[in-house]
Amino acid sequence: MGITAMYAAATGMKAMDTKLNVVANNLANIGTVGFKRSRTNFEDLMYQTLREPGVKDINDEPNPYGILVGLGAAVSGTQLDFRVGSTEQTDKPLDVMIQGEGFFQVTTYWNGEEITAYTRAGNFFRNANGQLVLGNTDGSVLEPEITLGEDDREIEIDAAGRVTAIQGAGPDRTDIGQIELARFINPEGLKSVGQNLYIETDASGPAITGNPMENGMGSLQNRMLELSNVEPVRELVDLIFTQRGFELNSQSIQGADEMLRVVANLRR
Repeated sequence: MGITAMYAAATGMKAMDTKLNVVANNLANIGTVGFKRSRTNFEDLMYQTLREPGVKDINDEPNPYGILVGLGAAVSGTQLDFRVGSTEQTDKPLDVMIQGEGFFQVTTYWNGEEITAYTRAGNFFRNANGQLVLGNTDGSVLEPEITLGEDDREIEIDAAGRVTAIQGAGPDRTDIGQIELARFINPEGLKSVGQNLYIETDASGPAITGNPMENGMGSLQNRMLELSNVEPVRELVDLIFTQRGFELNSQSIQGADEMLRVVANLRR
């Protein structure tokens, strides 16, 4: 008596603790360019069947209900929310955002191997070699590689991803490179690895690549950035809800403990 309630409440507290960690991470990244919030999904655990629904009673009629006692809850998964965040006009020529579906492709290292990663962040810089790199810790190089010369000026990126610049003193614009995007059948199956990057998994499916505005890809907007899609009010409501859920589960444990104490005292 009461033991099942204590275990069920404990699973609820554990689930709420996980949700709290997810909410805290969302709030921590409220200022991260291109960040996508995560949502915590829950599921109920197995049930202890004390009486099967539909078992015939003394009148040989099926009982319309049974006796099922749940054993708690668990986190079934965290789900990325890829809705477009708010936008900011920066007037920086290497800042670019994706309007619609798609990810920028960059080269990074994961578990000691060079791989292609994906990002919605578009805060690019020019490194010492003239390559366009993402503004993260590793300076992940944009893929396919685009290299700017020392004399390139008035750099422009159009909606279709074409990068042009004026070279030297000449008045004419020159093509520098082409930005390609990638999309996935199930982007929520991507794995977050930090540094504003995602990597593909079996759940996401392989990357489908192409130029912006082609093959289902979104268009690009130069001198704009996509900011985090975290909504502070929504996260604070989730935070309060999670805290209250944790407290209620702890009260269930206290109630079950009181019942067990009463039972233990019956023999006195």
